[in-house]
Amino acid sequence: MGAISSIDSTILVTGATGFVGTWIVKVLLERGYRVRCAVRNKGKQEYIRTLHKNNEDHLEFAEVRDISDTGAFDEAVKDVIAIIHTASPVHLTAVEPEEIITPAVNGTTGILESAIKNGSQLRRVVITSSCAAILAHSETPVTVSESDWNTGTVKECHEKGREAAPLSKYSASKVLAEKAVWDFLEEHKSKIAWDVTVLNPPWIFGPTLHDVPDFDAINPSWKQWFGAVTKGEFSGQGPESQLTRPGHGWVDVRDVAEAHVRSLEVPEAGQERIIICAGSFVWQDWVTAARSLEPPIDFCSIAKLVPGVTYRAISFDTSKEQKILSMEFRSMKEVVKDSLENYRARGWQI
Repeated sequence: MGAISSIDSTILVTGATGFVGTWIVKVLLERGYRVRCAVRNKGKQEYIRTLHKNNEDHLEFAEVRDISDTGAFDEAVKDVIAIIHTASPVHLTAVEPEEIITPAVNGTTGILESAIKNGSQLRRVVITSSCAAILAHSETPVTVSESDWNTGTVKECHEKGREAAPLSKYSASKVLAEKAVWDFLEEHKSKIAWDVTVLNPPWIFGPTLHDVPDFDAINPSWKQWFGAVTKGEFSGQGPESQLTRPGHGWVDVRDVAEAHVRSLEVPEAGQERIIICAGSFVWQDWVTAARSLEPPIDFCSIAKLVPGVTYRAISFDTSKEQKILSMEFRSMKEVVKDSLENYRARGWQI
């Protein structure tokens, strides 16, 4: 059990071709680790190989077609010293709650079961959860910490089924998948010789590194971000909602990747649930950051500022993160600048 170093260490990364996973692989390789990327098919390997061609000798791959299949990770976990598990459904399109809940829970418990069977060298597992498992929405001021759970969404899904709100279905999948982790550890503690860290980031923004064919293929939160920053399109009714919604937390994807790697390396991170959050935001904050850049952005439109008082309902207590991981987060200005320039470099119209 405990922290690891890069010397002769192979790390399994699930979701290695995704928005977060691709950055994690990059950080690990730069640290000198060997990385085993879990991918759905061989076609996904080529993009990762090309992306990291200078470190290709430190890359290997494990094909995992469906993370919810029994034994899906049995081979992938062999001979690794640590696992970073990011693979989980991220969408708001589920009709029935179980469409997103079942793969999220089974994928997480499945990799832990494989770790018990075949992870003889394993020392630590880092699992990506979400602040959606803590709190997804509030109209009144509230500060939340790692002791909070968004169990109301689970109840909503149970009572309303397919009529539950899309965000509630997603949040419930995060709550139940993470609770399954802690229940699993308690149930199997006599068999486990490794420890677990769970990270809870909120809305994740920042430049894309993974293989995305076009702008339409990015995730829903990113579409909302670009709509708000460039066109003044945002959730809620009327332009005043730019001042008050979504009223949640944010963090840059590169900082999320760094937090995952630090969670492998810091002994105190074991058996902890840790919020990874740079601060609270409403859409107006991003527009303000974009309009304050010097030199100003001249290759795409930037939304107009809306008069009024901004209102951020949710704050996150990040004292545990500061104590254990000592993260220094990127600023909104840096995220806006890098994101817009990243998308321009891809030749996308925004």
